[in-house]
Amino acid sequence: MSHDVTHFCCWQGGRPDLATYPTVVEETHLEGLPELDQLQTDLEEAQRRLWAHRQKAVLIILQGLDASGKDSMIRTINQALDPVAFRAWSFGRPTEEEARHDFLWRVGHKMPGFGQITVFNRSQYEAVLAERLLPEANEDEEFWRQRCHILRDYESHLARCGTTIIKVWLHQSKEEQRDRLLKRLDQPRKRWKFDASDVDTFQDRERYLSAMEFAVAETHCNDAPWYLVPNDDKKVARRIVCQLLLQHLTILAPDYPDYDNTLDDRYRKLLSKGSKKND
Repeated sequence: MSHDVTHFCCWQGGRPDLATYPTVVEETHLEGLPELDQLQTDLEEAQRRLWAHRQKAVLIILQGLDASGKDSMIRTINQALDPVAFRAWSFGRPTEEEARHDFLWRVGHKMPGFGQITVFNRSQYEAVLAERLLPEANEDEEFWRQRCHILRDYESHLARCGTTIIKVWLHQSKEEQRDRLLKRLDQPRKRWKFDASDVDTFQDRERYLSAMEFAVAETHCNDAPWYLVPNDDKKVARRIVCQLLLQHLTILAPDYPDYDNTLDDRYRKLLSKGSKKND
């Protein structure tokens, strides 16, 4: 692998301070990082090997504030992958039916099967992020800690069963988020994405970041680590996330499945019988 991005964006444990965490990648960290078109070419081949084995699965969780570029990140990943083995799901406010179940119910049947890659645009983590900001939310910190422990236990179960989990927080500055939200208002092709709730979440930015810091501290583990990706430059962030995915795929399926030469020779002879080349 030409470049390892985990050394600067994989969280090392404890509670992060997102108010001071960098939103721009240092140039030294970009040395050797392939360009996006090369990463997409490599991802296409790596996904094919994962699908050929069909023994492991990959789940990418994308979390970020409004206008953090989660949709465009998914489009970038999608451009590199065969849709036969790729899925993307978006999670907003729970529906009436979802609200009648436990908070993990709505994600269970959307998990990737073996050989597949699935991306969540927001995720089960909304149960400890957006829900925690609601006016009627439980104020007991222990309640949210227990929810985080449930998330961590669930991810450990998935990992033991063969699913690799890549949890990404796309971290942008307040100024960059403001600029992107204003662009949604100013550009007709993006205006449809703007919602009044975007203003509310922008004004609640510090509270949301505090909830995210808590979630990272409580759920970061070897089975499912958090990657905090500086995101003021979306093009750089896309390269970093694609490289993260590629690094994991290279470990999960470094080559195609082994085959039996003797058996293949037999098949070759059977297929060659009666062919014009043998006449």
